[in-house]
Amino acid sequence: MVGETITTTANKARVKPLEWTGGRLRLLDQRLLPARVEHVELDRWQDVVAAIQSMQVRGAPAIGVAGAYGLALAASSLAHLDAEPFQRDLAAARPTAINLPWAVARTLRAAEAASTPAEAAELALAEAEVIEAEDLRANMAIGAHGAALLPPNARVLTHCNTGALATAGYGTALGVVRAAWERGALAGVVATETRPLLQGSRLTAWELAQEGIPVTLIVDGAAASVLRDGGIDAVIVGADRIAANGDVANKIGTYALALLARAHGVPFYVAAPSTTVDLDTPTGDAITVEQRDPDEVAAPLGVQAAPEGIAVSNPAFDVTPAELVTAIVTERGVHTPPYAESLRAEAD
Repeated sequence: MVGETITTTANKARVKPLEWTGGRLRLLDQRLLPARVEHVELDRWQDVVAAIQSMQVRGAPAIGVAGAYGLALAASSLAHLDAEPFQRDLAAARPTAINLPWAVARTLRAAEAASTPAEAAELALAEAEVIEAEDLRANMAIGAHGAALLPPNARVLTHCNTGALATAGYGTALGVVRAAWERGALAGVVATETRPLLQGSRLTAWELAQEGIPVTLIVDGAAASVLRDGGIDAVIVGADRIAANGDVANKIGTYALALLARAHGVPFYVAAPSTTVDLDTPTGDAITVEQRDPDEVAAPLGVQAAPEGIAVSNPAFDVTPAELVTAIVTERGVHTPPYAESLRAEAD
């Protein structure tokens, strides 16, 4: 990939997954965490597509912001080239998350108002910056709304990574965790490894450790026993797409956690910005689930863990039915069933 690699030292300041600097998109390379903290700087929209596909940047809100900046990199050509390749390739880099095509389309609409390539680039960049700022504000509001749902001294279980690394810099489900911690209302977090790419152990545990928030890591298969043994007050997860009826697409393993939470009487909350709600998708059956490289399962992180040539299924997401979701938290408030009504009312 074209772009300069910059190595930095980790510190206890809140991590930031991406930023626009010097006419380039600067990404924290999440594939290398927690062993190394390195940044790449990208100056071509094609490199942004590759970064999203390879998960150098990941998380539905974060890839939406990255896609917007990717279009800003391409925008100088919009006045004399067909914009369709930019929109198609950026939006399709990861197909499950609605935030990516939404942000790319919004940035493109802003750029198309220009009369010159220079103006198109300026308008696209301005829109990308607005999208980033809006996501950060939304995350803070999600945190406040979600923290209010938790009892004092709460202990929560979470899956995958939904924090600063997955957003513009605060988090959705981990935004709720952060808000509760800041209020003195959180005892600690149980984080699943989140196989096969270990976003829970590599990213969530790292993020929380950076801020001194108590976290206990478990393997995915231990969640049933942890919930059975009690002491978990809520399961909180993020989302990559929420259908109009409240079905939720999120990292593979989320559906299993929802079933376990229901079996053990633990509330199951989904925290996501309103941009993740897709009212044009009626139910979860209509959500495209991304299938990823089999080697992520057979040879995770480059370590051969299965026989060569064995058949592998590697869906990156699953869909949790709305009836298993206790509440959906967005920046606009807490939504409860029937979601077809409460989510629609939010959009009106």
